[in-house]
Amino acid sequence: MATLFAWTLGGWEVLVIVLVILIFFGAKRIPELARSLGRGMREFKDATKEVRDEINQGGVNVNETRNPAPQNTNTAAPNTNSGSTQN
Repeated sequence: MATLFAWTLGGWEVLVIVLVILIFFGAKRIPELARSLGRGMREFKDATKEVRDEINQGGVNVNETRNPAPQNTNTAAPNTNSGSTQN
């Protein structure tokens, strides 16, 4: 429904919306609003990137614990001769 609304806006409608925003907020306030909106979008983007990275790191850690690296399984008998004989 939102895409249908965007396509029905004509040039005059956009101009009226811009004028209402300009009158409502004033010329000085619009750059401040745009700046704060940009900061908010940047923080949201950074937060989603952090969550995505944590999920990816968590997946790596889960795989490492499920399939641990093979350990040295040397089956050779240890040398118990210390050079002295016990009788």
